Amino acid sequence: MAAEGEEALPSSWEKDLEEALEEGGCDLETVRNIIQGRPLPADLRSKVWKIALNVIGKGDNLASWDGCLDLPEQSIIHKDCQELIDQLSVPEEEKSVLLLDIESITTFYCKSRNVKYNSCLGWIHLLKPLVHLRIPRSDLYNCFYAIMNKYIPRDCFQKGRPFHLFRLLLQYHEPELCSFLDTKKMTPDSYALNWLGSLFSYYCSAEVTQAIWDGYLQQADPFFIYFLMLIILVNAKDVILAQESDSREEMIRFLETSPASLDIEDIEDLFSLAQYYYSKTPASFRKNNHSLFGSSLLGLKDDDTDLSQALCLAISVSEILQANQQQGEGVRFFVVDCRPAEQYNAGHLSTAFHLDSDLMLQNPSEFAQSVKSLLEAQKQSIESGSVASGEHLCFMGSGREEEDMYMNMVLAHFLQKNKEYVSIARGGFMALQQHLADINVEGPENGYGHWIASTSGSRSSINSSVDGDSPNGSSDGKGVKSLVNKMTVALKTKSVNVKEKVISFIENTSTPMDRHVSSSDRLGKPYRGVKPVFSIGDEEEYDTDEIDSSSMSDDDRKEVVNIHTWINKPDVKHHFPCNEVKENGHMFPSHLLVTATHMYCLREIPSRRGLAYIQSRQALNSVVKITSKKKHPELITFKYGTSSTSGIEILAVERYLIPNAGDATKAIKQQIMKVLDALEN
Repeated sequence: MAAEGEEALPSSWEKDLEEALEEGGCDLETVRNIIQGRPLPADLRSKVWKIALNVIGKGDNLASWDGCLDLPEQSIIHKDCQELIDQLSVPEEEKSVLLLDIESITTFYCKSRNVKYNSCLGWIHLLKPLVHLRIPRSDLYNCFYAIMNKYIPRDCFQKGRPFHLFRLLLQYHEPELCSFLDTKKMTPDSYALNWLGSLFSYYCSAEVTQAIWDGYLQQADPFFIYFLMLIILVNAKDVILAQESDSREEMIRFLETSPASLDIEDIEDLFSLAQYYYSKTPASFRKNNHSLFGSSLLGLKDDDTDLSQALCLAISVSEILQANQQQGEGVRFFVVDCRPAEQYNAGHLSTAFHLDSDLMLQNPSEFAQSVKSLLEAQKQSIESGSVASGEHLCFMGSGREEEDMYMNMVLAHFLQKNKEYVSIARGGFMALQQHLADINVEGPENGYGHWIASTSGSRSSINSSVDGDSPNGSSDGKGVKSLVNKMTVALKTKSVNVKEKVISFIENTSTPMDRHVSSSDRLGKPYRGVKPVFSIGDEEEYDTDEIDSSSMSDDDRKEVVNIHTWINKPDVKHHFPCNEVKENGHMFPSHLLVTATHMYCLREIPSRRGLAYIQSRQALNSVVKITSKKKHPELITFKYGTSSTSGIEILAVERYLIPNAGDATKAIKQQIMKVLDALEN
């Protein structure tokens, strides 16, 4: 039985939400700030959804309609509507009225939008969670129309563009799984048509669908559904890869129905993991494909790219330039220029690594060594904080199709090796030149030259705002600008050890940035799974506690300390490098320190090497539960609160991604037991 304290916290914010909704004029941002990712009260859901869908105050579109149910496919519509009604838990006396409403809405939508109804599309199931809101027919139609318009992508049918895009996203993050499904000829439209077409309402229970929509509509980003779909696949990866002997039909059926296994307790993890993958995906994924969503006028074909023929995700040159200027979290690119040596020497992106794609056929052994050196250079650049560093590989060609044939072969080589985060620069070097010319408003020497380098050394400086202070005290960017040229020379010099040369150049010429092993290491695969957890008391226990949110706001902890000094304090018994994981999936390099009575979290300060904020101070005797996912034990959740005869009151929650989490939790548990034993004595 829940303690009184457990109900006090949610009732407070629920009251705030109710008051805000009653006052009117409440926008989505206000609603989000109050809810903060917590489960939405059922009695307030309809108002929140209507705000999220922007249908407050919309008129009755069906008022002037003659009500004729006379479409050529009317019998199919009636049959599907009847089947939908039979799935709903509504009183028998209400079914006939509800059936007429649903059939009227479906028919009117088809007539007004001039679309042909097709049972295979599954969008009639969008009405299932809406019906449970028990709202008038006019609101029901307006909500349905808004969802169809904003959240159901254009061409959502067999072999449609949305599914080709999803395959590229899957390949970007999970190339091994994508390759396996490709060999089985299991394209996304074969198993995910009703995931996307019904926003999971086709297979999920009404309760689970509503919980998914609560989060999805508050995100207000139609592309987020792609990441929810991705997590469904990622979570089933081990099972999929183990089904080598199963028939294609059996595997499709397994995948197609997998959302049905989602429970209400899984939704928080589903969104947390989706947010993590979202943060690891280039913005071009959305920006290049914005025409998939929205009104038909906005969706006019301004991009005729055939995604079914795309080798991998395409990244805009503007994002490539912007991404590597930023510090801290976010997508950063390690750019690989695949043009012939003479083109590269004439001019190239200052931070690009040169890999002559012609070598793949002309000199395979040298190409193999170059690839090995490239990957080592990427690794070392990340560790040293080079301005050229990035865990996302982006290949750049000339932009001329006939010249980029070999580059495409190089791309295919990396994809066949199941290398994740592989992309291509959209439009190649020609697009880069054009973009720099477009943004160059102060003359070529102040714009173009800051980004373009050549092996002769001209036009090779990088904007000082990107470069920062170099190790030798120079701030003119010479250390970084010569990095790529040195790499190129090293790769072309047979008398030196290429690998050692490249590593040496990166170590000696990189721009220092506050990157650490704990943040750049992948720590294996990102934590996955939305199934059972273990607790301090019982490894089979399910974690179903209602939780509030992170213990304190980030701005509340501004005491700056020296990390090395704190780690070596005599009262610190254990130190665990980790990443603090926020509710939105963002991660911050941190350190957990355990003393005899307390646990501290020190969050590294990106701009000040060796220093950290004291992000959290928690008494060990306030830890009421430690949980983790069975399949991904490195993601640890600590819940703090008070215990009494009436139950446990959760006051704060913190999550950490900890390497060797088993050792960490064991040490922390032992220290907690010592504290509790001391208190009892």
